[in-house]
Amino acid sequence: MEFGFTTAAYVVAAVLFILSLGGLSGQESAKRAVWYGIAGMALAVVATLIGPGSGYWLLSLILIAGGGIIGYQLATRVQMTQMPELVAAMHSLVGLAAVFVGYIAHFEIGNVATGDPALFGTFAELIAKKTIVEINILRVELVLGIFIGAVTFTGSVIAYGKLAGKVDSAATKLPGGHLLNAGAGVLSLICLVWYFNTGGFVPLFVLTLAALFIGYHLIMGIGGADMPVVVSMLNSYSGWAAAAIGFSLGNDLLIVVGALVGSSGAILSYIMCKAMNRSFISVILGGFGGPAGEQMAVEGEQVAIDADGVATALNEADSVIIIPGYGMAVAQAQTAVAELVRKLRDKGKDVRFAIHPVAGRLPGHMNVLLAEAKVPYDIVMEMDEINDDFPDTDVAIVIGSNDIVNPAAQDDPNSPIAGMPVLECWKAKQVFVSKRGQGTGYSGIENPLFFKDNTRMFYGDAKASLDSLLPKID
Repeated sequence: MEFGFTTAAYVVAAVLFILSLGGLSGQESAKRAVWYGIAGMALAVVATLIGPGSGYWLLSLILIAGGGIIGYQLATRVQMTQMPELVAAMHSLVGLAAVFVGYIAHFEIGNVATGDPALFGTFAELIAKKTIVEINILRVELVLGIFIGAVTFTGSVIAYGKLAGKVDSAATKLPGGHLLNAGAGVLSLICLVWYFNTGGFVPLFVLTLAALFIGYHLIMGIGGADMPVVVSMLNSYSGWAAAAIGFSLGNDLLIVVGALVGSSGAILSYIMCKAMNRSFISVILGGFGGPAGEQMAVEGEQVAIDADGVATALNEADSVIIIPGYGMAVAQAQTAVAELVRKLRDKGKDVRFAIHPVAGRLPGHMNVLLAEAKVPYDIVMEMDEINDDFPDTDVAIVIGSNDIVNPAAQDDPNSPIAGMPVLECWKAKQVFVSKRGQGTGYSGIENPLFFKDNTRMFYGDAKASLDSLLPKID
């Protein structure tokens, strides 16, 4: 009876997770989709706690309560701008869990082979019923879980460091570059065969060290411009790690959920790579290939403008396109932006947003901020929908964006972002760039847009700048 209830609950939870993923594809259904996910996870936890093999109730409840408290504190204290590094940190925990489960499975296999059946726990009892062939399959599963988990763990830690500014965002490789990654991969394969034939601890430990190095070196070799793809890619890795845990534990729901997360993360990474004109294989191998040579020099000077000048241009304009970026998120200026849009639209002006696929440091970052500020969904346009409209636009306003509006992607074959599709805002009649100072973007690349004749720099904190601009829109 218990097993039947658990299976049925897992099926319902899996359906809820699928509905959650489907709903997250649209802004209007995203909130409902989150509740689907919450309900599915709550059902899965309850079904696991009361299902067959349940035990350690006090420890389980203490851990659940502790995790809930930590999660609540993070959710209420972490700013939206810190979400990318928080997601990377969460991915690292999934990878670490996969490593721990893999080692537990290894030790339990040894306990079953040498121990007293009367002392077996639930997992050991399950292993004791397996044939030699099934034990060998379990060994392969736990090795895959440890390998993927270790790569995910160190890769996510480095991604967190880069996103949080604790590690240099530039692509960095050790001497030997990709040969080191290839060597660690071959060593891992050798350890798999070694462990499969001996079942010893040493090959498993060496494989773990090799996988930890691969995760570290792969992500260190990826530059800041590609970090949004990295976050999505690590999301996929964490899903496959969870699926590997499911195979090791014989948990069907973990397998299903891990496959959902892994495949959806891989698809999103592929879509983002395509949008950035990046090779998916190149990115996951740690920036393999790419342009080389000296970048073009940027000539001219940045010309500043004050709020009065921007207000005059906006009052005279008929069409306006706003391009939000990470700087808007840092300044928490989305509400001021929404108010500016409202005032301009009330005057009968055509105002729209242009969203680049990798704006911010997390997929959908800008969409979430604009939805939070209650910007109408129908004026938020994707890059492919709006890029051809810039030549007919009176004013383009760039708020905290850099790399996604950088013409060097088209003009400089030696630029690190060469070939990346960008928002061609420089084709508008006037361009105003809201920016704190004259520094480069996250990828460390100078932007020729800031030096063009039709561009004016609206220096200062984005929210403060917009607050000074709003009263002048009449």
